[in-house]
Amino acid sequence: MPLDKMKDLSLECSVTRSETDEVGGVLLPKKVCDRWDQIWNFRARPDDLLIATYAKAGLELAEAMPSPRTLKTHLPVQLVPPSFWEQECKVIYVARNAKDNLVSYYHFHRMNKNMPEPGTWEEFLEKFMAGQVLWGCWYDHVKGWWDAKENHCILYLFYEDLKEDPKREIQKVLQFLEKDLENEVLDKIIHHTTFEIMKDNPMANYTFQPPAVMDHSISPFMRKGTVGDWKNHFTMAQNEKFDEDYRKKMSRTSLTFRMEL
Repeated sequence: MPLDKMKDLSLECSVTRSETDEVGGVLLPKKVCDRWDQIWNFRARPDDLLIATYAKAGLELAEAMPSPRTLKTHLPVQLVPPSFWEQECKVIYVARNAKDNLVSYYHFHRMNKNMPEPGTWEEFLEKFMAGQVLWGCWYDHVKGWWDAKENHCILYLFYEDLKEDPKREIQKVLQFLEKDLENEVLDKIIHHTTFEIMKDNPMANYTFQPPAVMDHSISPFMRKGTVGDWKNHFTMAQNEKFDEDYRKKMSRTSLTFRMEL
């Protein structure tokens, strides 16, 4: 057997679905929980930029921005290491509407063998509504970060706004970071952070991962990147049930989302 085939075979045998555990009632990968003391005691620097999102929730525009150190997290706000607040670090949070986020997250579970088994669409929908998915409850996540911006230096962006007018949103990021870029550089950032370009970029689309880890034949890592794709997945009954649950959980917040453009 050729050496490359032997490598593929050994990798395929070694990849198993991720085990999970909890920290503070939030479902996290077990490997994260096992290192929780180390994570909680992480020492942030004053000029660190933290990009926070719920999983499968945003285009990471700040990746293209000049910054001393850019860090990423899917943690809910209450689990962010305290040093980020002590050092008064800047944070960019990107939120995506619940229905599209759910659909994208479901397909990500299907193709990524490092994620827990998602079950059927119906089963995953129930797990998502109950908050029994990795990185915790979507509702708690988006509302927690929304409330935190009252006391911390947080720029709260919406995926739907990024799709609608990327230049406007990137300019918000630049202003937040107190950066000034020439129009030519800004146009390059806009070009390279469009979904279509990122989908073809191996550094962004994860095609460098072997099929045993991420099976793009099941679903590409960067699948559609649209707003409103949830309409192709929800049945009428599922949509009515979801909407009723959504209204209850979002009733006491000023945070609002657009489910379509």
